[in-house]
Amino acid sequence: MDIEILPGARDDLAAGYRFYEKQSPGLGDYFYDTLFAEIESLRGTAGIHPIKYGSYRALSRRFPYGIYYEIKNDTIRVQAVYDCRSSPAKIRRWLTGE
Repeated sequence: MDIEILPGARDDLAAGYRFYEKQSPGLGDYFYDTLFAEIESLRGTAGIHPIKYGSYRALSRRFPYGIYYEIKNDTIRVQAVYDCRSSPAKIRRWLTGE
């Protein structure tokens, strides 16, 4: 399966990078490496995760982030990479367009 990271998800990853890099130099790189590895692992696990707000949600093992994705035509489309400490209403609104 191919993986497509949509612009909004790329923005989410960049925001997470900036946040963790401010906490400790190098932690942003670790965040990026970890999240991209977990996104890559979706090639073997896509579709097994619970559906939240109309999208599959895979939880990061190292950071409090959820990877929201859909599967279309043999492509995993990563829609968002949200900090799970964010408001669930905000996540729902973004994913559902409400």
